Amino acid sequence: MTLRLTKSICLTVFFSLILVPFASAHFGMIIPSDSMVMQEDDRTLTLDLSFFHPFEGHGMELVKPHVFNVIREGKKTDLLPLLKKSSVMEHGAWTFDFPVKRPGAYAFCMEPVPYWEPAEDCFIVHYTKTVVAAYGGEEGWDDELGLKTEIVPLSKPYGLYAGNIFQGIIKKDGKAVPFAEVEVEFYNENKKATAPTDYMVTQTLKADGNGVFSYAPPVSGWWGFAALTTADEKKMHNGVEKDIELGAVIWVQFMPWQAGE
Repeated sequence: MTLRLTKSICLTVFFSLILVPFASAHFGMIIPSDSMVMQEDDRTLTLDLSFFHPFEGHGMELVKPHVFNVIREGKKTDLLPLLKKSSVMEHGAWTFDFPVKRPGAYAFCMEPVPYWEPAEDCFIVHYTKTVVAAYGGEEGWDDELGLKTEIVPLSKPYGLYAGNIFQGIIKKDGKAVPFAEVEVEFYNENKKATAPTDYMVTQTLKADGNGVFSYAPPVSGWWGFAALTTADEKKMHNGVEKDIELGAVIWVQFMPWQAGE
């Protein structure tokens, strides 16, 4: 092989690498119309379920989930039959209007059908939840819900100002996951936010040895936290066993500070 040919191949490989786009993070999403329902508020929540790259607004079709329920004071209610087909950012999604009748902390949970992601050569299943507090009640905001994998909040997952620290512990099969990777993204609903570089679209951190992570969002809005692990089992795709990426996802709303004049 000549020196000129060797240089040509090296340059081709180099430029092909630097031109590869950054991989966007997938997030299962449950976004309610409010995270705190007060006496004077509309007593019906609207919840939108979707599957997105939330900062960039790139969506995937969300087929009807395998499970969708709400848990309050340890009581689970199946909401799956009540979901209605909708769209979020022009992609297939689901919606549900939920009448809030009693005080308490309402944990809404979704288990989707496994999603095949060719770019990552694996299936993706994001166990997604969000918590809404109503009428001054809040008992159970830190309950472990028994999901295959989940983020159990150590900070109340509502009533937070932008800049407050949110903490959670990552669980898989009921056990803490040390040093798990956590991806964090802002729900850029109106697409007005821009990132200085592609490195800033998805922020990534790791839990400590006890499975605990901390993060302080810089601005108000909805923020998603996805703790990623791999399932012990595999799933067949075109006759070949493939990994299943498990995501423990929680959506938390952070409010702007309003100190007055």
